[in-house]
Amino acid sequence: MVPIGCKPVWLVLALQRGLCLACGVLRQVRVDFADPRRRYMEAFERYAIELCRHMTIQDVARHLRVSWDVAKEIQKPYLQRRYTRPKLSKLTRIAIDEITIGKGHRYLTVVVDLGSGAVVFVGDGKGSEALLPFWKRLRPSKARIEAVAIDMSPAYIRAVMDHLPQTAIIFDHFHIIKIFNDKLSDLRRKLYNEARTALEKRLIKGTRWLLLKNPENLDPERNEALRLRLALEINQPLATAYYLKEDLRQPWSQDNKAKAEAFLSGWIARAESSAVDILIKLAHTLAAHRTGILSYYDHPISTAPLEGTNNKIKTMKRQAYGFRDMAFFKLKIMAIHDARYALVG
Repeated sequence: MVPIGCKPVWLVLALQRGLCLACGVLRQVRVDFADPRRRYMEAFERYAIELCRHMTIQDVARHLRVSWDVAKEIQKPYLQRRYTRPKLSKLTRIAIDEITIGKGHRYLTVVVDLGSGAVVFVGDGKGSEALLPFWKRLRPSKARIEAVAIDMSPAYIRAVMDHLPQTAIIFDHFHIIKIFNDKLSDLRRKLYNEARTALEKRLIKGTRWLLLKNPENLDPERNEALRLRLALEINQPLATAYYLKEDLRQPWSQDNKAKAEAFLSGWIARAESSAVDILIKLAHTLAAHRTGILSYYDHPISTAPLEGTNNKIKTMKRQAYGFRDMAFFKLKIMAIHDARYALVG
């Protein structure tokens, strides 16, 4: 039964059984407060399910003085009933991204409703094939998807264009900045290896995180601004890439779409004339995806809520030291927006 305080409680009673004299079948009288196949009452089950919204399974098992398997046995059927087939008819704006779930390039593709923050689909793998079950369920729902936030993955672009041809695609600025930061790190490494003097190597060495930081976040106590300025003064390609990185944050903070388009066109022109290979390649990439970048002003959405959900998923997985039951792991992901316990690292 439901414990009283921290004291476990058992209910001991004699159940009547009925014998049919005609057919000889012996049956136990049904009780309304317990499943005959379980060792706990329905009230105990409801109490455990409510605790699972605020605590980990291990904490629930310890509090109720049952095994981890019993706590999971109580929660899994509930998650199956509640989250296996979420309603998709009210979806209007969604975000799609993949997460890493283990070594060996194992991925899950996650779709989030940007209106409610709920995970509405979890697929195996990444790319267009992982989304096929989602499109199959979405068609009969008659949902009117207005916009989809994704990264610049060709597989996701093709999947959305094939299945939602009238839907606006918004390329998330977080991923665009991340791509530039990766290219900037590669350029710094290349310039360090090509440096001719010990002074150049010394000034460039250790500046990776300084280049990626926003100027307002540089630590004055560590003279980070001075170290960065000295490194940029001796290397023109690195300085060009750094200042273009800072300017790349501006297209999403303009007053309107026309100003954003003008700024983006100017940025692309400057990058193409920089004579730095990685900047020229990135300029071509942004020019090819110009429409999706500027669509942000028609539908101001991003994958930021999905990134937050991905961080929660990673933390949940780390707290559980992994999940052996992949189906249960997916159900926990579908219910993660309802979790109330602290997801701490």
